This record gives sequence, structure tokens and C-alpha cells, in this order.
Amino acid sequence: MKLVIAIVQDKDSNRLSNALVREGFRATKLASTGGFLRAGNTTFMIGIEDERVPDVMQVIKSNCKVRDQLVSPISPMGSTTDAYIPFPVEVQVGGAAVFVVPVERFEHF
Repeated sequence: MKLVIAIVQDKDSNRLSNALVREGFRATKLASTGGFLRAGNTTFMIGIEDERVPDVMQVIKSNCKVRDQLVSPISPMGSTTDAYIPFPVEVQVGGAAVFVVPVERFEHF
């Protein structure tokens, strides 16, 4: 048994949730926040049998897409803002960060 932890951008959350249900996977959703852009994320926790891990990974991969987004950099701490001109920067966001960890024991009550 494995625990799949998938951290996805909020924009992909509903699409992934619907796809997981459609494919028969049960998941727990947690609201989370990313560190770099301080953007909203959703963390999915999915308990799954070892042989079904590739299937759930394919569902995640198919529903969580990387996209480009313009963001304004955060002003530097401790310096004057007179010399700081925030130009938008294009960065890649989205996709999924996925961790697969072994589960020693699982019980459902």
C-alpha cells in the first residue's frame, strides 16, 4: 500500500478531483499555500494499492498542466522602494508535485 500526496494548483483542483472520482480513486483534499508565489494550492492524499499507483499517476498527469503566468516580484525586504521598479516576470506555474510513500498500516473505520 502507498500514500500518494499530490500538491496541485487550485486551477487544476476541481478537474483532478472529478477525474479521480470518475476513475474510482478516493482522495482527501486539503487546502494549502505555496511558498514561492504564495498562491493557493490543493493537496490530495490518496491511499492506493501498489499496483494501482501508475494508474493514479496517469490521472494526475493528465489533469494537472504547467502554464505560464505573469507575476509581479515582491519588493526586496530592507531596502528602499524608490529604486525598486516591479516589472512583471513570466514564470511556470501549475503541474503537480507528487510524493509516493509506503504505508505500513491502513485502517478504515
